[in-house]
Amino acid sequence: MTQDQQLFVMQSQQSIREAYVEASSFLRQQQVMEPESNTKLLLEWVLDLSGAAYYMALPDPFPSDKREAWESVVNRKAQGEPAQYIIGEQEFYGELFHVNPSVLIPRPETELLVEAVVKYGQSLPAREDGLPRICVDIGTGSGAIALTIARLCPQWQVVASDISPDALQVAQHNSRQQGMDIGWQQGNLLEPFAGSRVDILVSNPPYIPDEDIAGLQPEVREHEPLTALAGGPDGLGPYRIMIDQLNLLASMPELIAFELGQGQAPDVAQMVRAAGYGQIHIIKDLAGIERHVIGILI
Repeated sequence: MTQDQQLFVMQSQQSIREAYVEASSFLRQQQVMEPESNTKLLLEWVLDLSGAAYYMALPDPFPSDKREAWESVVNRKAQGEPAQYIIGEQEFYGELFHVNPSVLIPRPETELLVEAVVKYGQSLPAREDGLPRICVDIGTGSGAIALTIARLCPQWQVVASDISPDALQVAQHNSRQQGMDIGWQQGNLLEPFAGSRVDILVSNPPYIPDEDIAGLQPEVREHEPLTALAGGPDGLGPYRIMIDQLNLLASMPELIAFELGQGQAPDVAQMVRAAGYGQIHIIKDLAGIERHVIGILI
């Protein structure tokens, strides 16, 4: 804790509601983003309550045996640590995923990428040889994309890769927790799949331009893995490399799907089109930002 930061000390004899108000006010004073939602997430975790049980408990006295844990997590949050890393989990598409500083925290907009892959992938004509389609998730992180696709499309063979062995450990833990059985590869982008058949390729790669890293929210800049954020001078480096690496595969994937940063859709769509994908779909997130590019061979 820096010298100018205050230490959160809980007032005694409070209701759970009063503890929530006190902590969220403290986090707001410490200029924490979204103090109310962060406080609620941490409070539910400390008290092991959720949904209706949480709201019904708000008038109850705050448990004295939880006070030390509560002060600890509020102070960690005040210092900028993401709440998801503090509690060790993040929900994605209705499932809880373990997360730690080895992986990016899954974002809601990535659920739209999963939905697009499922939608357009299921609309592809059946393979003439009758074999299941192979869907590869490049840079899987927590495994959120790969495991969700595998759950929604059990007829596909899903394989996930990451350059980070620590990230793969997190993803494999989530796979075991969810009872999902998919393949795993360690390596840089498409290199682990050289000579392999890949029918559907999906990736949420690093896409933040290097010069923009310093301007990210401290929560992201100081706690989430830099290798999963920085996309080179213009943020487009990983897309260029993956497009160039398509010739490593046994054949061109029928469908490729990328998540990307604000303002990058025209450039990435042009790369995908130049690679031979005649059908291009650009998908906006809930904020209206062009967030995903889908390419289909025709």
